[in-house]
Amino acid sequence: MFIQTESTPNPATLKFLPGQSVLGTGTADFPNADSAGSSPLAQRLFAIDGVTGVFFGSDFVTVTKADPVEWDHIKPALLGGIMEHFQSGQPVLDGDAEQPSGHAAHDGPDSGIVNQIKELLDTRVRPAVAQDGGDITFHGFDRGIVYLHMQGACAGCPSSTLTLKMGIENLLRHYIPEVVEVRPVAA
Repeated sequence: MFIQTESTPNPATLKFLPGQSVLGTGTADFPNADSAGSSPLAQRLFAIDGVTGVFFGSDFVTVTKADPVEWDHIKPALLGGIMEHFQSGQPVLDGDAEQPSGHAAHDGPDSGIVNQIKELLDTRVRPAVAQDGGDITFHGFDRGIVYLHMQGACAGCPSSTLTLKMGIENLLRHYIPEVVEVRPVAA
């Protein structure tokens, strides 16, 4: 098994490509070790000293490290952990684990606008941020303000504010006049 690595715009996050499916659909975000109970792979990675976040996409794993830790020191252990996991035959998520994360549900008078927002996110935004090892999902819409949840490499990325304001906000405002602002939300 050969695992490729790619840097991301977030210097604290590295993307690992194991050359096979990680999650069939959706994403799974583990922002800390306490949240990893449903994933044998996430538990294995959090056992490596310096790991502060794990995120799964369809064909990649992103790992976030603590600031003082150097990639050169933990990258071999991470590569070994990912390889051992896939060779063990264990699932990435336990069978009874919650379905991978996605957009928050929203109904009410703004449901038409929300559906347009989700469609633009799914077709224009999410594929691009997945290439950088992250995901952005819809969290809410209130009086013209879109609330988005940033995961994986996007969470804590120095350029995430620029991505939100100059990229996503401009895109949504262009296609949906009711959108006036985009804001991030914490997990």
